[in-house]
Amino acid sequence: MSVPYDVVIPSAGRESLGRLLRALGDCDGPPPQRVIVVDDRRAAGRPLALPDWVEVLRGPARGPAAARNAGWRAGGAEWVAFLDDDVVPPSGWRRALAEDLAGLPANVAASQGRIVVPLPAARRPTDWERNVAGLERARWATADLACRRSALATVGGFDERFERAYREDSDLGLRLLRAGFRLERGRRQVLHPVGPADPWVSLRLQAGNADDVLMRALHGPRWRERAGAPRGRLRRHLATSAAGAVGVGALAAGRRTTAAASLGLFAAGTAELAWARIARGPRTAREVVRMLWTSVLMTPAAAFHWARGVARLRRLVADAARAPRPEPAAAPPLAVLLDRDGTLIEDVPYGGDPDRVRAMPGARRAVERLRSGGVKLAVVSNQSGVGRGLIDERDVAAVNGRVEQLLGPLGPWLICPHAPDAGCDCRKPAPGLVLRAAELLGVEPGRCALIGDIGPDVQAATAAGARPVLVPTPRTRPEEIAAAPEVARSLDEAVDRLLDASARHPSSRDEVLAG
Repeated sequence: MSVPYDVVIPSAGRESLGRLLRALGDCDGPPPQRVIVVDDRRAAGRPLALPDWVEVLRGPARGPAAARNAGWRAGGAEWVAFLDDDVVPPSGWRRALAEDLAGLPANVAASQGRIVVPLPAARRPTDWERNVAGLERARWATADLACRRSALATVGGFDERFERAYREDSDLGLRLLRAGFRLERGRRQVLHPVGPADPWVSLRLQAGNADDVLMRALHGPRWRERAGAPRGRLRRHLATSAAGAVGVGALAAGRRTTAAASLGLFAAGTAELAWARIARGPRTAREVVRMLWTSVLMTPAAAFHWARGVARLRRLVADAARAPRPEPAAAPPLAVLLDRDGTLIEDVPYGGDPDRVRAMPGARRAVERLRSGGVKLAVVSNQSGVGRGLIDERDVAAVNGRVEQLLGPLGPWLICPHAPDAGCDCRKPAPGLVLRAAELLGVEPGRCALIGDIGPDVQAATAAGARPVLVPTPRTRPEEIAAAPEVARSLDEAVDRLLDASARHPSSRDEVLAG
């Protein structure tokens, strides 16, 4: 018996969509329950001319991540097969998909299809053709990715902060892995022909540098290694662009020696980039000319989009914290429980190296204020890397020791070392760590507050009867912020809210100091 599945295709109305649907309809093998095309054109134009077995859903026009979310949430089958509107499934694709999905255990969240990019045999590929061919090496490309619906629901689907087709698939894959799922590579294949591109395409692609800023914030500095993404040339682009900017500024200021040296560095960096692109290509006159002039513009374009990504990240953090917040609870907490990663220190996924520990901004001041106020402290932290075999308990202890070197004593440390599928009662969002911390501190759970950065922290506190305060970071999901009963813009503000509540209730503050 075949596994039920839907097919979801986000589309901006490209002509290749018709070719895809004809090929999908001609495939042999079990048909999908539904084929949903998400019409994601920014302006509603003529209705898409599609077969009658295709459902059309009007998309939000905020990029493919939001379009895919709209599509899979409209369906109902156990699996959702995402296809891009410019691929061509061969005749056996549906049968191969059914074989790939059959018998997959419940902890497998996704099956990746193999993407084949036909390249010319008689010449070297152009720069644009090489770019498209990179899909063959992509680890979790949504050009052909089947996902289990329940797994998508667990992680909240695609992150709609990725507004272009670039990193939203890598982000989804990393979040599924972090949630304890596996991702498998199937045996099915789709063809991804190289479509036409205008001369400016390589410059438009530099917009992806803005998404890389968000990826680093969400998944740490080693996200490329874990996502199988190539390192890229951003550092060289920034250095070359900076040299050019210094040269122009020096020239305007009349500093000819500095201008000559800086512009020489810019020219050298641009020449190296241009040759790296020309050497691998067909070296026709047209391609060489295109590589030369686009290379001159590419480094400042990359630097601009990187700076735009940094600015957007700061704006996202600020906007995320502007959720309505209720008045602080009347009874002040006698104890404050603190999440570790993303709250006290920067989140390094599965971090086991104390040399990489960096305190979050304001963390030392916030903790010192709690200690000086007589508030009892404890740390409650999920460390599933132990259960997954990525780090051991000695690594966790070493990192914890470094945290206390930076921030001072933090009371008892309560760690859940289990993998997400272990079924323990201590891993947040379960309340076990919170209840155990309250017991060790001699405080009723209802007189405890928990400060954390993600939804499971809030859920664990709520389940235990403690007061949750969410301090969002870029990896905090918008729905987690919306669901949190109390949100602070920073750890220092979270402490402000807790201590201000004490200040408005003198007798309660006396009780805190006495505790």
